[in-house]
Amino acid sequence: MQYLLDTSICVFFLRGKMNLDKIIKEKGKQNCFISEITVFELRFGAENSQDIKKSHKAVDLFVNGISIIPISSCLKSYAKEKVRLRKIGKPMHDEFDLLIGVTAIENKLT
Repeated sequence: MQYLLDTSICVFFLRGKMNLDKIIKEKGKQNCFISEITVFELRFGAENSQDIKKSHKAVDLFVNGISIIPISSCLKSYAKEKVRLRKIGKPMHDEFDLLIGVTAIENKLT
């Protein structure tokens, strides 16, 4: 099974929480991916942190060791899903979460 890690999971990993280092190792790092959106969010978090240099270095190490999925192939699905959610009365206000979600679906990732 292959996984798209969302930004929260990546932040927990970087902070050494929830034994994610062991879980990712068990699943196989080659089976774990992140979205370009997650990279954007991690960069923002690093820039907004107390120790900017240290945080960017941690993001660099993490990002360089994992496959990054581009979002360009998901743009049509994103639009369809956003409209679908709006029509059923559940508009998605977090654009990044929706992009990460459709990236997982388009790439058949858990």
